[in-house]
Formats: sequence, structure tokens, C-alpha cells
Amino acid sequence: MSEDIRVIRTGAIAEIRFNRPSKKNALTDAMYGAVADAIAAAESDPGTRAILIGAEGDMFCAGNGLTDFAAAATGAGAGMPRNVERFLRAISAAEKPVIAAVAGDGVGVGATMLLHCDIVIIAEDARLTTPFTALGLTPEAGSSLLLPARIGHARAYMMLALGDAMSGAEAARLGLATKAVARPEVDEQARALAQQCCVRPPEAMRITKKLLRDTEAITARIEAEGVHFRERLRSPEARAAFEAFFKR
Repeated sequence: MSEDIRVIRTGAIAEIRFNRPSKKNALTDAMYGAVADAIAAAESDPGTRAILIGAEGDMFCAGNGLTDFAAAATGAGAGMPRNVERFLRAISAAEKPVIAAVAGDGVGVGATMLLHCDIVIIAEDARLTTPFTALGLTPEAGSSLLLPARIGHARAYMMLALGDAMSGAEAARLGLATKAVARPEVDEQARALAQQCCVRPPEAMRITKKLLRDTEAITARIEAEGVHFRERLRSPEARAAFEAFFKR
């Protein structure tokens, strides 16, 4: 387990917390692997009824570490592990309730992972951004399918194509989040809702979630997006974007 990921067991809740605040909780390959392992462990444990994802510090998740992206863009990352794919499979196919406590900004996958959570409690003043095209990249995590379904094509296009930010308050109003609250209340309210999930009959909860999500369609879209994303990482546009970023 990566030290940058904390897993806390409280009763029937498995709480997974990003623990790299000095780097704004940007996700490394090891962190993706640790989260995938934690979700798999929670899914296979009959005593776990809900999975809660949160973060330490004032940022929920700054997305994928740009150093890893830059390595892939230059070919230096060839042959490296791809735990992000394990993470996406785990969170998108989880059968138990997944609750997110978003007490800070989410960037890239820090925003798109919320589309795989059943309950999202977000700070009113948090900002969600998906700056993929600015980096020469394309949407990932099934967001090209799930985001328009949640908030409509027009608003989803502004986020995914033009990188427009969305506030926590707007995310709750449009249905991307369950509820927007004051930042200090996020973790408490998320844990309370996770506990509500825990006291419901687990098989009824599992079937309800399965009926609400077309997992096969989501998986197919994640795989299709992944083909484009990997190609774009090696594109001249992406290399130029990363070079410009690191020269700042």
C-alpha cells in the first residue's frame, strides 16, 4: 500500500483517503494501484458495506501527476505499470456504494472519478476542471459518456472541450454532485450518508446499483477513450503542451 493512500476502516465503511497534500494529491501510478487494491479488498469483504473516498489537505485531487504524463509523451514511460487502468476498472465496476467527500478542488481524473460515485458531497466553493484538450489530450474515465448524461451535452462540452470550471454549488444543482455544503461539513456529511448505506440490506443495495448503471457500456467507453488518450499522449501537441508547462 502506498503511503500516499490511507485506508481507514470504521465499522462497515472502508474509507480511502488521498494523502499527498504537498503535491495537491496528484495521483502517481503507485497511488492508482493502492486505490485499486483497496477497492478490490472492500468489494471482496462481506463486512464492508460502503466505500468512502476522501482526501487530506485543501485539494481533493489534482489529477494525474504531469511528470508521468510527460514521461509517456516522450516515450520514457514505455513499459511502466499502468495502474490507472486497474483503478478505472475497479471504481467503475464496484458493486458496493461508493461515496465521495470532495472538500477541495478536483482536476482531471479528480473530477471525472466522481462520475463513478453513487453519492458525492462537495464543498460549495470547490472547483471541478477537466483541462484535457489544453494538454493535447482527450476525455477519460468514461466521462465522454457519463458527463453529458448527467449535465447535458452543452455544459459537458464546455467542460471537456474548453476546460470550463464548475463550482461545487453548480455541480449539485446540475446533478454531478448529490449535495454542496460548507467545506468543514463535507467529511461529516459524507460519512453519515455512507453509514446510511451500510444499514440497508446489502443485496438489495447491490441490485439497485446494478440496475442504475450500464457497466458494460461504461467499460466499453473507458476502453475506447483509453485508445485515443494513449495515442494523444505521444502526439506532438501533447509533447509541446508538457514542455510549455514545465518551462513555466
